Amino acid sequence: MTIHAHLDTFHGLPVRSVDLDLDPATSSAAPDTVAWRVEAAPYDEDEPTLQQSFEELLGRVDPAGIRALVIGWWGPGWDGMRGDIPVRMLADAAGRLPALEAIFLGDIVMEESEISWIEQDDITPLLDAYPRLRRLEVRGGTGLHLRPVTHAALEVLRFETGGLPASVVRAVGESSLPALRHLELWLGTTNYSGDSRPADWAGVLDGSGLPALRHLGLQDSEIQDEVCAAVAAAPIVARLESLNLSMGVLTDTGAEALLSGQPLTHLTSLDLSHHYLSGPMIERLRAALPGVELDLSDRQQVRGNDWRYVAVSE
Repeated sequence: MTIHAHLDTFHGLPVRSVDLDLDPATSSAAPDTVAWRVEAAPYDEDEPTLQQSFEELLGRVDPAGIRALVIGWWGPGWDGMRGDIPVRMLADAAGRLPALEAIFLGDIVMEESEISWIEQDDITPLLDAYPRLRRLEVRGGTGLHLRPVTHAALEVLRFETGGLPASVVRAVGESSLPALRHLELWLGTTNYSGDSRPADWAGVLDGSGLPALRHLGLQDSEIQDEVCAAVAAAPIVARLESLNLSMGVLTDTGAEALLSGQPLTHLTSLDLSHHYLSGPMIERLRAALPGVELDLSDRQQVRGNDWRYVAVSE
């Protein structure tokens, strides 16, 4: 899977950029009706920087009404993808954005940068600066850091990566996120810093810091069979409504672990798409989970030399 298109919607709102060519009095929607997108021009140092584009937005739109922000390219230039730039910019502006409740950090598509080339940084300052933030989504795992936090308002946390560092996974599991209902982790491959293992997932799967969680995604892993084995005995699963184990190297071994583990019949949906399951195993899963919306699409074929791959890596 390759990400070619920028977000059209975010946080239930249409994504919109300020049109710099129009009069400020007529060019802006009501600030709380759209998710505002800001970015620098890729590879063009003569165009406005991310900070300049951000200040332009805040000058044309009442910052006090902004509910959602989508941060695109923060270059400029090949050497300019420093992940501290957007984090510092947003954290410093917290006092001007009292209504901000959703941030997408890194709406950067393949034509601008491969997902694993996106340079992130420590995103903890965003959670510290915005105690009322309800949604945080991050694309890109290189250089990504997170410290264990307590955040009372966060409901959605997503990491889209070709490799999610084990330290970030552990930090999520060590955090106290009492309102979090949706957690999605694209674990990725070791080639792109996706070095987490079962011990690193333990805090998430125990769920003691995630009492409201109803959707869990542990996806895109080259060891998806091990993910499934851990999930099969995880305390958190009994209170989930939906489970996403898609995008990874899932074989009959992982599916057998799911079938042999705790019951999954309480789930409304189970996503196992992008998999390497045999025909008989697919039928066993369907027979065992008749009331569950089961996604077994995108069946993969083993390539030469027994080569299997995740959906998103580089």
